[in-house]
Amino acid sequence: METPSPANPDLIFALRRVTESAACAAFNWIGRGDADDGGNAALEAMRAALAEIEVDAVVVIGEATAGEAPQPHRGERLGRPTAAFKADIAVDPVEGTSYLVRGLTNALAVLAVAPRGAMMDPGPAFYMEKFVAAAPARGKIDPSWPTAKKLEELAKVLGKDIYDLNVFVLEKPRHRELVNEILAAGARVAMYPAGDVAGALMAAVPGSSIDALMGTGGTPEGIMSACAVRAIGGEFLARFDPQLQTETQAVHDAGIDTTRWYQRDELITSDDVFFCATGITTGLMLEGVERGKSHYKVQTMMITGATGERQIMTSYLPTDRLASVAARDVA
Repeated sequence: METPSPANPDLIFALRRVTESAACAAFNWIGRGDADDGGNAALEAMRAALAEIEVDAVVVIGEATAGEAPQPHRGERLGRPTAAFKADIAVDPVEGTSYLVRGLTNALAVLAVAPRGAMMDPGPAFYMEKFVAAAPARGKIDPSWPTAKKLEELAKVLGKDIYDLNVFVLEKPRHRELVNEILAAGARVAMYPAGDVAGALMAAVPGSSIDALMGTGGTPEGIMSACAVRAIGGEFLARFDPQLQTETQAVHDAGIDTTRWYQRDELITSDDVFFCATGITTGLMLEGVERGKSHYKVQTMMITGATGERQIMTSYLPTDRLASVAARDVA
């Protein structure tokens, strides 16, 4: 059951230092071909920063799949056990790991925090199919519809011609049929090798260059994105879609229905959410980390569900103070 949240909305300014710290820690591994080292550095930076923040958070999603960045373990406690704000947390120290080490776009450090019990626990499901769009699409799209009908209705509610729709799809072999369906319907496809979270945010933000996100991506990214999308009023629909044989068996054994589509408010049941994403490499939404002689320059999107505010902040972090990246005055 969800617990009341005593969190100060200004907590967002402390939490953004967590993703900023992770992004700076990952900077040295951009283009260096070592995902584990970069991911471990980012994860340890996140843990250290959270230890300085007044939040008692339990990890809802953990245990990365093979080839993904290291993540905290499900059930791990992060932050301060004595803090009044009892929370769920989902983090991805490096979203877009393989592209970070190849120096490609859209790598982010991401976290989402919500009151304890508010985030869905996806169990062993690592992948989910998603449909994301802006607020006018809320309740208007049936996820069981064929791709063409979804896009036809989306164009109608957005007041656009279907030929003007731009759909974000991850560039994966599993999406070949989906891409063909989108193109056959007359819409455009924006394909990126990484950036599941950035694509979802762009789809939910009115007036961006992306009208929808479609296709299968990571479950951790999905839960985090759903928090942000709820905070800004967009539509988020999801269905667990295992991609690996071991995952398929684990999902089956857990009794998870892979045919069911979940509504946004089933994935995250509270408006009182916090979301931060800091660019590691420059992408669709945020600039990547830049390091100078004395400072790191970082850019972070911060979303506060209690107020509905969305901000992008550019910060200059002294390189000799990154060990103390968390604000200490937020209660």
